[in-house]
Amino acid sequence: MSDFNTTDFTNPSTFILLGIPGLEAAHIWISIPFCTMYAIALLGNFTILFIVKREPSLHEPMYYFLCMLAVSDLVLSTSILPKMLSIFWFNSREIDFSACLTQMYFIHCFSVMESGIFVAMAFDRYVAICDPLRHSTILTHRMVTKIGLAVVLRGCLLILPIPFLASQWPYCKTNIIPHTYCKHISVVKLACADIRASSYYSLSVTFFVPSVDVFFIAVSYIQILRAIFSLPTKDARLKTFGTCGSHLCAILVFYIPDLFSSVMNRIGNTMPLYCLILIANVYLLVPPMLHPIIYGVRTKQIRDRLLWLFTHKRT
Repeated sequence: MSDFNTTDFTNPSTFILLGIPGLEAAHIWISIPFCTMYAIALLGNFTILFIVKREPSLHEPMYYFLCMLAVSDLVLSTSILPKMLSIFWFNSREIDFSACLTQMYFIHCFSVMESGIFVAMAFDRYVAICDPLRHSTILTHRMVTKIGLAVVLRGCLLILPIPFLASQWPYCKTNIIPHTYCKHISVVKLACADIRASSYYSLSVTFFVPSVDVFFIAVSYIQILRAIFSLPTKDARLKTFGTCGSHLCAILVFYIPDLFSSVMNRIGNTMPLYCLILIANVYLLVPPMLHPIIYGVRTKQIRDRLLWLFTHKRT
């Protein structure tokens, strides 16, 4: 029998991704909904980027942040889907150690960025509703650029220690990862060293970033709701609240699967491993698929421009 699992991998050149252990026979069938979600995410997010670029009336802070969200969704889904499909379709399980760490970095980095983008969008809605006369003077192109850079730098710098620490551990247990992608905790568990630094830092980022971001989003929407309920008529209240509907739906689509995935991982000993892996994949694939649908359906400017493109092509 091969000593594949017991070799001293102090500097492993490759890891082996198993896919979804226990459901190997169903890999082809599982790939169909995942591939469909990925195709919808690609089509929807590229459509959002195309429409905002082509339509001058959409060159506003909210749509710039929406474009950042679309790019983040594209990177997140592309970070895991191609490799996952190669496992499901071609049984191509090997991944270079450096590629594994890169995948890990991109997944965590753009998840943090996406959370920051929702804070920026909440701030935009707050200014637009609570101080509409100063919206254009507060959220100038220069300010939007600064906010965007802050969101990107926060994601890059906060996540940088995660793959760095993971690269420092000696791996002498096995190089087999029972997952479809290089999830941080699945990788560092293979190390034969004290990984508390990695675990504590990852856990801190996992809870600190969403907690702080949700707090600022909640504060923004408390102020927004106060402004909305102070409006004199019901129609005015509904119309104003409607401008926040897309953002609220997108927030729920992002944070609810994140919360559910975190809870399931904490009680993972009561669930089959394949359930946890499926939940982790759904968390990374469903939001990128639904965000462009939400904004395309609920945002009148995007919906109208999309309809105009289709009718213009037909004529």
